[in-house]
This record gives sequence, structure tokens and C-alpha cells, in this order.
Amino acid sequence: MTFLHLRPASLTLCAATLAAVLGAAAHAGAQQPASAPQAAAPAAPVVSPYIAPADVAAPPADAVKTASGLYTKVITPGTGSQRPQAEDYVTVKYTGWTTNGRMFDSSYARGKDTPFQLTRVMPGLSEAVQLMVVGEKRRAWIPEALAYKGRDGKPQGMLVFDLVLVDVTAMPTTPADVAKPPADAQKTKSGLAYKVLQTGTGTAHPKRSSKVTVHYSGWTTDGKMFDSSVMRGQPATFPLDQVIPGWTEGVQLMVEGEKTRFWIPQRIAYDGQVGMPMGMLVFDVELIAIEK
Repeated sequence: MTFLHLRPASLTLCAATLAAVLGAAAHAGAQQPASAPQAAAPAAPVVSPYIAPADVAAPPADAVKTASGLYTKVITPGTGSQRPQAEDYVTVKYTGWTTNGRMFDSSYARGKDTPFQLTRVMPGLSEAVQLMVVGEKRRAWIPEALAYKGRDGKPQGMLVFDLVLVDVTAMPTTPADVAKPPADAQKTKSGLAYKVLQTGTGTAHPKRSSKVTVHYSGWTTDGKMFDSSVMRGQPATFPLDQVIPGWTEGVQLMVEGEKTRFWIPQRIAYDGQVGMPMGMLVFDVELIAIEK
């Protein structure tokens, strides 16, 4: 609705009076100093990742308890849909406190997100992360039995973690033919068996003296994965003459873009070296680049 039609005679100014009033107002405005700029609205408070949460001493009533005794509470919902599995690698941001509010560790303090395999951390932390999706922030109250279990030099009692799941790298699938080479695998004079899984795009083969960049995963013949650049999220670069003989021979058979599975007998693998995987080893190798 417009109010232009509400003009009673008593409120209507003649042109001369209106001009005088406007002129006086303009003169008064010229004499007044400019008004001070309005102060900006205060910024939203920043929540420090180091300050212990108000509920650090004990899980609140709305925390959810699992069968193991772990309590968790979603602080911020995530954007993903897939949850990590027990053997996956994950990347997280986190801070950990004891129940008296003392911070004992934080990825924020190091200025770097932390990657790890879920099988290599305390059981309660592994269980908590498996409940999450990427982008989610979750608080976990981990009882001592699922944390450091009273180990000397480690934080004691229940531990509290604020966790943000940044990324998940699924563990490569164990090959169905990991126990032995299939009938269609090719074999060299040394005993190396191999099978091309994906045809490459290159034409040149690396030489023994070449430096190569590869992605790879390795298993023992019982299906246990012992190493993987894929899980670390970082390809490996190395000279071919500085690795196990089966690798030196096998990668020279490849071209860039190719993915091949190798069955490497112990004699041309680690040859019984103490502390290294024993027996025949199986590798899936993708040749990314021949550096020189």
C-alpha cells in the first residue's frame, strides 16, 4: 500500500514554505560533521581445536554407546556416504584430551592432517572412525580398555577425541589368484610369473638403469597385504637396479600405463632375509612413468 493519498489540508505545505524548510535543513546538514561509520558486527567466535569440550569429563546423555563401551556423538554431519572399513587407510584431523581436560595430542598443533591404517591404532579410535563419513566431526569417549590399556608413558584412563574424517582410501582387494599363478600367466626363465591386467599406453620399456614411478600393492600368498603405495596415497619412485630382482626383471617388461600382476618366487624376492616377507610374493604394479 502507498500512503501518498493521506494528505490532509492541515499538513500540506505551500511551495514557498516547503522550499524554506528544505533550504534550512540543507544548511544545517552542511554545518554538522559527518556521522561516524557504524562499527562492524562482531565476528563469530572461533572454536579452538585445543580447548577441551565442556563434556570432556564424561559422555553426555545424548552420546551413543556401542557394545564395546565406546561412546560417540556427532558434532557436525558429514558430506559423504561411505564409511571406512577396518583395514582402510584414513586421513583425519584430531585432538585428544584426558578427562581432566589436558590435551595430549593434536594434528592441528602439527599443522598437518594425519593418515593411518585403522588396524594400526587403538581399538576405540578405529571403531569410532568406522562410524563416520567424510566431512563428519565426531566426539569419542574411549574407555581405557579400548585405548592404551594402562601402558607406561601413555595417557591413562578414558580418553576423549574430537575427530574430523578428511579422506578414506579403501584397501586394495586381495587377488583371487594370490595363492599361485593362474594357468594363463606367463613365466620367465627366472621363475617370475606375470599377467597383464591393463594394457599400457606407452611403447618404450624401462631399462635396468631406469628410474620409474609406480603404484603397487604386495601380498604374501596367504592373502596378507604387507605394503602398498596406493594405501599411502603416494606413488613410489626408485631406480630399478636398487629393488628386489623380481621387480627389476618384471617392471622392464612393462610400458607406461600398464598394470601387471607378478608372482615372485622367494629366490628373486627377499630370499629369506630376516624381517622381510617370506615365500612367494604377489604384486600388482602400475607403471606410471619412466623418469629416465
